[in-house]
Amino acid sequence: MIRKTTIVCLLVFTASGIQAQTTCERADLQAAVDSYLAAQGSGDIGKMALADDAKFLENMADVAKDKGLWNTALPIAFSRSILDAARCKTFSEVIVTEGDHPYVLGTRLSVKDGKITAIDSLVTDKGDWLFNANAYLKYSKAEDWTAPAPEARASAQFLIDAANRYLDLFADKLIDAPWGIPCARLEGGAYTNRDNKPDASCNIGVPAGVLHIVNRSFVVDEEQGVVNVFCRFGNNTGMPDSHTFRLIDGKYRHIHTLSVNLNPAQPSPQAADDGSMIRPPNAPAPQGNP
Repeated sequence: MIRKTTIVCLLVFTASGIQAQTTCERADLQAAVDSYLAAQGSGDIGKMALADDAKFLENMADVAKDKGLWNTALPIAFSRSILDAARCKTFSEVIVTEGDHPYVLGTRLSVKDGKITAIDSLVTDKGDWLFNANAYLKYSKAEDWTAPAPEARASAQFLIDAANRYLDLFADKLIDAPWGIPCARLEGGAYTNRDNKPDASCNIGVPAGVLHIVNRSFVVDEEQGVVNVFCRFGNNTGMPDSHTFRLIDGKYRHIHTLSVNLNPAQPSPQAADDGSMIRPPNAPAPQGNP
């Protein structure tokens, strides 16, 4: 009996230890984000709270520590971040409109013991899907992303399911998604509610045909009611993409997307400063109807 009790205690202790190692404090995650933003703003990677064995990725491909965009000082016009204490990850939307090279970045950090163990950035700029940093800044900054009241929050699993249902629509048009009113979609710089209509919906259609969205991974902030998905369009080497969903009362309210064009030779639609879409000749069909 004593031996069995000891084993049970050891198992409980071990499980508790594992849990402690795989969750983080929001304050530590925010500190990691702050160090990343300081590094990106100054171009000094030394300001980032990096682990010695940190991994570095850009546009879903490995990159050398000294080659990533975080080594370039960027005048950040606006940023917004979410924190996932269960996964020890963060996601930041970073908008750069000044200087000679505008960007909109979607950057994830993985954190352990207060140190950044991986940085994974999607870098979008001119030529990427519907890109326009000026429009992205205008509409993203104007949106109200105040954290929902506790009674209006959804569970992490509900947020993930809602994100999956939206992305599944690209392959199965009969999927029932939790559409909310009002809802606006900001896609690269194209905006679906430029007139700020109170009855606007994000249910404006997806391309015809079957398009599978694969390699999905999630960062979930229950307190903010937001889930971010990194994924690829079509297959394992398809377009790197970030979809961020904000839900209130279990319904979509804001959807932000960043998509990297891996084939610059093929023209991609761009967005105008007013958030409308500019589609060049022979460009691929848009993902929706901004």
